[in-house]
Amino acid sequence: MERTKTLLAAVLATGCLSSTAYADTILHAFNWKYSDITANAAEIANIGYKKVLVSPTLKSSGTEWWARYQPQDIRVIDSPLGNKTDFQAMIDTLKQHGVEVYADVVLNHMANETWKREDLNYPGAEVLADYAANSEYYAKQTLFGDLSENIFSANDFHPEGCISDWGDPGHVQYWRLCGGEGDRGLPDLDPNNWVVSQQRLYLQALKQMGVTGFRIDAVKHMSQYQIDQVFTAEITTGMHVFGEVITSGGAGDSSYEVFLEPYLNNTDHAAYDFPLFASIRSAFSYDGSMTKLHDPQAYGQALDNARAVTFTITHDIPTNDGFRYQIMDPEDEALAYAYILGKDGGTPLIYSDELPDSEDKDNGRWADVWNKTDMKNMIAFHNAMQGQGMTVLHSDQCLIIFKRGKQGVVGINKCGEERSHTVDTYQHEFNWYQSYQDTLSDATETVSSRYHTFSIPARTARMYML
Repeated sequence: MERTKTLLAAVLATGCLSSTAYADTILHAFNWKYSDITANAAEIANIGYKKVLVSPTLKSSGTEWWARYQPQDIRVIDSPLGNKTDFQAMIDTLKQHGVEVYADVVLNHMANETWKREDLNYPGAEVLADYAANSEYYAKQTLFGDLSENIFSANDFHPEGCISDWGDPGHVQYWRLCGGEGDRGLPDLDPNNWVVSQQRLYLQALKQMGVTGFRIDAVKHMSQYQIDQVFTAEITTGMHVFGEVITSGGAGDSSYEVFLEPYLNNTDHAAYDFPLFASIRSAFSYDGSMTKLHDPQAYGQALDNARAVTFTITHDIPTNDGFRYQIMDPEDEALAYAYILGKDGGTPLIYSDELPDSEDKDNGRWADVWNKTDMKNMIAFHNAMQGQGMTVLHSDQCLIIFKRGKQGVVGINKCGEERSHTVDTYQHEFNWYQSYQDTLSDATETVSSRYHTFSIPARTARMYML
């Protein structure tokens, strides 16, 4: 802990957390209660996170994580994670520590309640009755609108029917997301004038509370018309907006070309960098090569730096059986974090969850990722390198080495034996006779001759900085 404090103090002393060169790492506090985030606000800030992405802020019920993604009402913040009062307290406390709040917004659909009712009135008679019975409480949790009436009716949804062709935008964007075994799916909203007006009011209300970014859930399932109508300049100005469009790769991959590429071409939003994630998984695979990470953008296998939200895991991967094959080996995942936090460009997103035991299939593997010592030190490196350019010095099947200006060097060795590379320091500038300290160990490097050899131990990352 003492070492982490020293590193963070060094970052602050360099002025790298100024308004013009700030750390941009996002903590994805997935399924955290708002009160838990508030309680950890000081530590979140001290580690160096600058943004916190929270699970959907709306009216939902049920204890399961996926219930947060089934809105009953967007006019109210009230769920097992907290209410509007808790959410505002969290925003205010984080702001005091210099940390911003991003909201995960669900605009494609409403909750599947066919198990208990046939109508498409939302939030429905049962919830409206609860509103009336507890009017004083709900008045404090209301974002906008008249809670004596439903916000949506059957006229506000596309016809019922499940997506059957996942490669056809018409199916993906106009039919329902359904589970198996006869599930009738999530009622898919029709972006008529009323729906659009209500969704705009929702986003404006969150922005007024102090939210500075929106993660758009299931944006792959929203038509370009809906995206354009809802995300007006008034709403997006001053906001970091990014969408979730799951793809299997970058250029040449049909899911990228049919869904993610048009989204990027038709908006100024950022997006999850699934092309880079595919490159990372390929590089760290048994037969893969770290050359995949030398310059993936050059081959369309990573998004432009300014629009990329980079990651090694998202909440969909461990919580959905269909995506669990993408979970990386724990050691590889740690090395991949050194890559996304060591490289220049992109906004790194660090996933850390609070799942009930009944839903956690991985024995709390990601519960404390956010504040582990190595993560703290990687974020300290990331923050210290803001504004420093990146030059890849070498890559081969096992090893990649790159520098950040003259201030830092990253070496990642995925293989089971030590790997080395000799750098011509006349060609690639370093500060001579100064000790480069690895943020992840006690190792140091001092350049004192033209040719300097960096040796990276097996299955290890080194993140050296002055």
